[in-house]
Amino acid sequence: MELEPGLHRIGNDIVAAYIVVTPAGVTVIDAGLAGHWRDLLSELASIGRSLDDVKGVILTHGDADHVGFAERLRRECGVPVYIHPDDADRAKGGEKPANAKQTMKLGATAGFALYSVRKGGLRTTWLTETVDVRDGDTLDLPGSPRIIGLPGHSAGSIAVHVPDLSAVFVGDALTTRHVLTGRVGAQPAPFTDEPDRAIASLRALLPTRATWVLPGHGAPWRGGVEAAVASVEKAAAAR
Repeated sequence: MELEPGLHRIGNDIVAAYIVVTPAGVTVIDAGLAGHWRDLLSELASIGRSLDDVKGVILTHGDADHVGFAERLRRECGVPVYIHPDDADRAKGGEKPANAKQTMKLGATAGFALYSVRKGGLRTTWLTETVDVRDGDTLDLPGSPRIIGLPGHSAGSIAVHVPDLSAVFVGDALTTRHVLTGRVGAQPAPFTDEPDRAIASLRALLPTRATWVLPGHGAPWRGGVEAAVASVEKAAAAR
């Protein structure tokens, strides 16, 4: 789905990944679930592009529903996969910390589980090789993406800022649709390692002044980063 010229989403409000398209090529941000491979091919074809145009994949963190097709793209096409070193082991199938008990509603949780299974969530191919990125890095990839450290959801969670699109890709640093309750609106994401730290980290997004805030779960937010962060902080204070 084209959000605006040069900015595309694959997947849906349950699990999403993104592609940034420029004359120099394509940058993929997060890799969804394994079954989103076909969605990637379809989206590229719809704009007259192919896998040959993909220059890099940036993962906002190392959870299975963001790693998705990344290793396939790396192995089959030689595309480098970038991730913060504190999440590299997670993206390679390493153990992750146990989270606190999660609030959930049956319908929303079942929908998330069924969609994940249908899109290959039980057959994740973990990464075997990654390239480190850190807070403040600007990568030599289409869109000149800049890395913003957002520890909290995981130790190595990052956001990816693409200034030319006024877009910041936030992974699970926040969500606009809670996958376990179905609640919509900018709010804290579930399955977060350090919830308080995750909320505090969001302040690092404010200097971007981005219009688009693009999470891994939920609808794209076009109301500006300041409003998104304020909404998450309000929701967190009300818990």
